[in-house]
Amino acid sequence: MKLNELHDNPGANRTKKRVGRGPGSGKGKTAGRGIKGQKSRSGVSLNGYEGGQMPLYMRLPKRGFNKPNRKKFAVINLGILQKFIDAKKLDPTIEINEEVLATTGIVRRKLDGVRVLAKGTLSSKLNLVVTGASKSAIEVVEKMGGVLKTASLD
Repeated sequence: MKLNELHDNPGANRTKKRVGRGPGSGKGKTAGRGIKGQKSRSGVSLNGYEGGQMPLYMRLPKRGFNKPNRKKFAVINLGILQKFIDAKKLDPTIEINEEVLATTGIVRRKLDGVRVLAKGTLSSKLNLVVTGASKSAIEVVEKMGGVLKTASLD
């Protein structure tokens, strides 16, 4: 097969209908917009307007609540920690805190703290000090003989 032999499937590409190009085109003069009125003119934004009737988006109930001062945590998995240990980018013998995680590049920035989750496998003994951790992550670290301390959230 050569580049000059490539072509699209028949009917895959249709040429755009050019409107307002004379009466012979079938879409001349008013270009399919009808006669007069707001919709026939340019610069119309009628999306969601229902002629004065209460619009649908205002009739539907509003649900939920977004907490304005919620905390956002940098999340790391135990599998990622193990990967960095295997690559010799992280030393498991020292205490691993949030500053160490940020300098090694495991987390980009700490945000409101670092939270550890139990996804992946861990085969090293770790001494972790982070803001938060899931119960299963604490169990896995302690099963390997390590310690996972979490700081209390204010």
